[in-house]
Amino acid sequence: MNKIIIISGPSGAGKGTIKKYLLNEFDSLKELVTTTTRAKRKEDVAGKTYNFVSKEKFESWIKKDELIEYDFHFGNYYGSRISDVEKILKNKKNILIEVDVKGAMTFKEKFSDAKMIFIKPPTINELKKRIIARDKPTKEDLNQRITRVKEEYKFVKKFDFVVINNDLTIAKNETKKIVKNIVGN
Repeated sequence: MNKIIIISGPSGAGKGTIKKYLLNEFDSLKELVTTTTRAKRKEDVAGKTYNFVSKEKFESWIKKDELIEYDFHFGNYYGSRISDVEKILKNKKNILIEVDVKGAMTFKEKFSDAKMIFIKPPTINELKKRIIARDKPTKEDLNQRITRVKEEYKFVKKFDFVVINNDLTIAKNETKKIVKNIVGN
């Protein structure tokens, strides 16, 4: 039986880096690429970074109930299509998805056997440093993000596993062990 593994946590925790590492380590994992209405950036690769669609197309999927989960933040939709999940499972692969905490909770409701891994920074102050270094946010944006992180932390106990990313190499190895126990290879 194919497995669904969800990686979640706050922006800046390192979940994207850990996800990429896991995809390189496990041939049996296939990434479920999130679909978004945000503009494609120079560094983005369509179908790899995100699936890019128009706001109208995304909203038509909402109306037709074709999404497992979706959210609207920072002015854009982000979500996961049911047909994308079905396609991966049909190809006998395990699914690895990186999604926000709200999306993780919705996925777990629909796929109760999914395993959820929360990637957590060592402290809020360390997370602030990472966000500032990576994104150079305004003070208002940083405050909004930290408020969101505090909301996300309320759900940590609902996750199957928590990995504290104080040292990236250790966090990668811890997560790899967890995934190996889940998928068995």
